[in-house]
Amino acid sequence: MSSYIDFGTAGKLYSEKRNRITQLFNIQYPIVQGGMIWHSGWRLASAVSNCGGLGLIGAGSMYPDILRENIRKCKAATDKPFGVNVPMLYPNLEEIFKIILEEEVKIVFTSAGNPKTYTETLKKEGLKVAHVVSSTKFALKCQDAGVDAVVAEGFEAGGHNGRDETTTFCLIPNVRKNIELPLIAAGGIALGSQMKAAMILGADGVQIGSRFAATTEASSHQNWKNKITELQEGDTQLTLKELAPVRLVKNDFFYGLERLYETGRDVEALKETLGRARAKRGMFEGDLKEGELEIGQVSALIDEILPVEAVFKNLLKEFEAADFKL
Repeated sequence: MSSYIDFGTAGKLYSEKRNRITQLFNIQYPIVQGGMIWHSGWRLASAVSNCGGLGLIGAGSMYPDILRENIRKCKAATDKPFGVNVPMLYPNLEEIFKIILEEEVKIVFTSAGNPKTYTETLKKEGLKVAHVVSSTKFALKCQDAGVDAVVAEGFEAGGHNGRDETTTFCLIPNVRKNIELPLIAAGGIALGSQMKAAMILGADGVQIGSRFAATTEASSHQNWKNKITELQEGDTQLTLKELAPVRLVKNDFFYGLERLYETGRDVEALKETLGRARAKRGMFEGDLKEGELEIGQVSALIDEILPVEAVFKNLLKEFEAADFKL
């Protein structure tokens, strides 16, 4: 087994502090990379894992054969643990999980569906299973379903989201109060200080999406990565609650949706406007006007595209520096 990347004093200090997330997934740091559609291919996942976090391949934007290819390339690029994120609102689920088992992936993160559907089957095959939720009610359902860990995601997050609009700082302590499982905080985390704050509130680790979207290894289009670094406060909004809530950048496509809302909440009209492959058009093909652009509120803090290794170095230094006393 090759060694992890050396991040100096800050990295050594934290890697000695084993917790439930690092133990569960056999990783060095309790940092999980979000399995973002059109961003999270094998290059990003393997880079995160090689830095000591848990890289996730985003199955939501992949046909089954593309997923298999990404898993195999990720295995070739890292000998560290990595997983696959499976949003259960997409088709081909049976085939997706069959590939995951055939390729002997050891970790699966599920989201946007009932955790009971596949958890028992996956755990019988020896996999570790985490599920993403947006409320304490669903966290309790995860615990009943037998998952190994819960990702509690506040509505600051990008992509598909909860309808209740509960912020991460309110969600994490409430979930922590109600479940015994290892808890991963997500939504609005891009700095080491935010990571420390989430863990003070009761999280055992963090899942980070938007910060890793603006990395050289992310598979998204360069136009989109550049746009992320330009976003300011208020440039994103949660919308499409009638279909599946999603946080979008306010571009021409977004304002077209808003005009539909002005004429009434016609679900079929929303579906027609959304169309097919709208997210691919925006984030993967780089159409910043008419594409669907999903990113979290924390994008306002992201002002440069960095290699994954530099993101980790910053996170660990900021985490150690965030030692405030009254």
